[in-house]
Order: sequence, then structure tokens, then C-alpha cells
Amino acid sequence: MKKIHVIGGGLAGPEAALQAASFGCEVVLSEMRPLRSTEAHQTADFAELVCSNSLKSESENTAPWLLKQEMRRAGSFLLRAADASAVPAGHALAVDRVEFSRRVAELIAAHPKIEVRREEVMRLDHSDGETITVLASGPLTSSPLAAELQQLTGEEQLAFYDSISPIVDASTIDMERVYFAARWDKGTADYINCPFTKEEYEAFLDALTAAETVEAKSWEALPANGAATSAPVTMNYFEGCLPIEETARRGRDTLRFGPMKPAGLTNPKTGRWPYAVVQLRQENLRADSYNLVGFQNHLKFGEQARVLRMIPGLEHATFLRYGQIHRNTYIHAPSLLTETLQLRAHPGILIAGQLSGVEGYTESIASGLLAGRYAAALACGLQPTPAPRISANGSLTHYITHAEHKKFQPANITFDLLPPLEEDLRKKIRDKKERHKIQCERALKAWDAWLAATRR
Repeated sequence: MKKIHVIGGGLAGPEAALQAASFGCEVVLSEMRPLRSTEAHQTADFAELVCSNSLKSESENTAPWLLKQEMRRAGSFLLRAADASAVPAGHALAVDRVEFSRRVAELIAAHPKIEVRREEVMRLDHSDGETITVLASGPLTSSPLAAELQQLTGEEQLAFYDSISPIVDASTIDMERVYFAARWDKGTADYINCPFTKEEYEAFLDALTAAETVEAKSWEALPANGAATSAPVTMNYFEGCLPIEETARRGRDTLRFGPMKPAGLTNPKTGRWPYAVVQLRQENLRADSYNLVGFQNHLKFGEQARVLRMIPGLEHATFLRYGQIHRNTYIHAPSLLTETLQLRAHPGILIAGQLSGVEGYTESIASGLLAGRYAAALACGLQPTPAPRISANGSLTHYITHAEHKKFQPANITFDLLPPLEEDLRKKIRDKKERHKIQCERALKAWDAWLAATRR
């Protein structure tokens, strides 16, 4: 049996390592932190959640729910850790970051088949034929490893900018000005809502769009060959993760139909929806800190302190962390990867996590789950069987490996990625929720069959 080398201790890497080890494979898990950190990480912990603490919806028959249900049925180790470290978040799965990382570290340390190496990997094993490599080094892959990847693939790396939302000390929130509610009363009322009048919103919008932004650093435009650049940096934002000041510049009401959408959030003090709202989500089990949902930004810290304190209820808030935007690099998966996440030119190397072109915590873990299972098959001398196209996992992988080359961007799991129902069934069933329910049932049935067929 060949050995498996997993590179990266974020979300995809530990899941891949644990999956492969559970099939009896010898695994080396390499992580460069703390020897070398990144511009976004704050710790050397496995599975550090850099941005928000949410793994998205747990509402039945939604696309994120389906993806997680498939992962649970496949024995996802990180999802088990997430469930065990969950904090109240309405109909979403949000976790205590520290507890989540601690549980993942315990799982890795307890597995006899996994050897952890704290080292910076600069070369990929692709010629000895004795090692299967899972590259899950993430959106801030180090320059030498990025250069190595470019040399192997012959492709220019693509880059967009990912985000970190601000976090506020719960004890400094003015609870007289805010209220707890879940949108449309779905789940429990775990979100703190900061309501705006029209006048407050307009003043906030003016301050936000006039605030001074951070000048992009040269490392954020680092080309794949690892060389630094002195040229001006162009911020190539991912549409699904725009900073709030960029969203605000697209129109006076854009925020009110985006991260500040008030619909379904009735204020019990007025009996009405506010004009706009900022939602705060619990960060940890102690409930002593909350993050500002969807409030990633690229403003200078002093500007953030000034502008964010214009949010009702946060006038005297203490911010434990300000928002940031950082570089996020991924490969051009449609031209490079097979449906089993192998490099076409180097099938002994698999790419997992955000580096492969999936977007989001849950999607990254899911990618690691598949990569670990595929690597285990390869290590045993078998050709891995792709996840079924009809499943959420299979559809996500199908997208990144078959997307239109010129328009490829990272993707979260949505029903748009799953195969649609047959035309006659679509005409018969008009209700979208009922359609989604049928898609979920089909996906889970196909997924269960695939799991049964790929057990070794």
C-alpha cells in the first residue's frame, strides 16, 4: 500500500487525512504553521476558521443541508466536531471556533495512522510513484509551493479576495437598542438584530462609502512564480464575497437587499420590519462575542471603529477583531482536474479545499472528504469511483471540473449545480420546495448506494 501525504492543516486537509487513515492508510499530515504563518491566520491550530464561524443552513431540504447530510452519512470527522461544538445560530450550524479546532486536533492526535509534521512543503511528490499527495494548502498557499504547482500544471493561478467579518465584545452591545430574532421565525431567535431608521441608514451609508480603504499589499497580487511585484494591485473581488463598501457603491438600496436586508425580522418593540438591519451571530459557547454577519470590508481599522459604531446598539462597542479582505488563490480546475480531484497530468496528486475552486467551509470539508477517500483507493491500487453526479458532493465536483473555462469562479453548493428534474416532472410540480425535496431524496439515495459500493 502506498503512503499518503496530505499538505495543509485547514479544513480539507485534516478531513482528507482522517478519511484516508480510517481506510487503514499511513498518512503524513504537513502544516507549515507555526513555523510560517499566513497573512490571515491567527493561530497554528488545525481547522482554524478564519472568516465567519458558520457552516450554513441546517434547514431540511436546502442545498447546504443536503451537502452536510451526505457528509454525515459518509462519516465526516470535521462535521462531527462541528456538531459537537455548535453554538446557537437559528437554522444554521455555527460553531465555537476554539472548541471546534480543539476537537479536530484531538481526532488527529488520537489516530495511530496519522503522523503530523510541522513543516513548510516546497516540493510535490510526483515522480517516485510511491506516494499519493493531497494538496489542500488553501487560499494562501506559500510562494514556493505555488510556484511548484504552476510548474507542474503549466497554468497561471487565478486569485480573488476573501473576507473576515468583524467581531464585537457582547458585553459592549447596547441591548436596549437591539432585539433577538430569526428571519421569518425560522429556528430559534439566536441572532441579535440592530435596527436602522431610514435616516440612520442614510447617514451610515454616506460614512461607509466615504471611509478610507486599506491599500492592497504586494503579496496580495503575488504571481504564481512566487516573485514579488511593485506594480499597483488590482482588487479582483469574488462576487459572492464583496466587501460592504463595494456593495454600497452599487446603489443606495443595495445593502438593504443584501447583508442589511430587514425582511422577516419583525422588531417586537414596533411590530414592524426596520428600514435596514445588521445581524450579529454568536461566536462561541460562552456567548461573549458576536460577529457582524456579511460585514467583511477593506476599510482601515480606525475607519471601521468610527463607521461601525454608527450601527444602532454598537455606539460604544469594543471590537475584538476588525474586518479584513485577503488574497485567495485557486487553480483553474476545469482544465486541470478529473472528477476524482486528480491532476490530469499527475494523477498521483489530488487537489482539495478552496485551492480546488470550491468556496465555503462546508464545501472545503466535503472536498477533503472526497479527496481522502479517493486517495485511499489509489493507495490500495484501485481507481477511485467519482461521487454520483446527482448528489450534492458529486454536483459540486462536477461544477469545478466541467465549468466553462473562461467564466470559472469558485462555487458554493446550490440547487443550480444539481441536475434538474425531468421536464414533465417540473411541469407537474410547480412548488419549488417540493422540487428541492425530491432532488434531496434522489441525491441521498444515490449517495448511499455510492457509499455502499466504495466501502473497502
